[in-house]
Amino acid sequence: MSEEPRGPQASRLRQRKFQLLRRFPIPADLLPGALTRSYTRCGNPRCHCAQSRGHEAWSLTFMVKGRRRVERIPRDWVEEVRRRVEGGREFQDAVREVLASNAQLLVLARQQRKKKRKRR
Repeated sequence: MSEEPRGPQASRLRQRKFQLLRRFPIPADLLPGALTRSYTRCGNPRCHCAQSRGHEAWSLTFMVKGRRRVERIPRDWVEEVRRRVEGGREFQDAVREVLASNAQLLVLARQQRKKKRKRR
């Protein structure tokens, strides 16, 4: 594709794309996946968990090479891991938006090329 699409829509798409690219250099500490809280029972009949919802447990679920991984997260790590997972999600959303902008720019270039040929 040698011709760049023109016009206000193409300009807006390019501006948004480059705004996102400037905002999100590849960060080193972001995490993929989801941080979830669950409750487990330890099995001790005298423990409080036998009468309540259980002991709080945190886990990070993510994919590696097409396989799902689940890692337990210590309670004192939860806030840091949550921040890194949210950053990872924002980064992935920005990448998806950049890719969608590229696709829309491709479609615009093709449409403008057709219009140009019809005029000739």
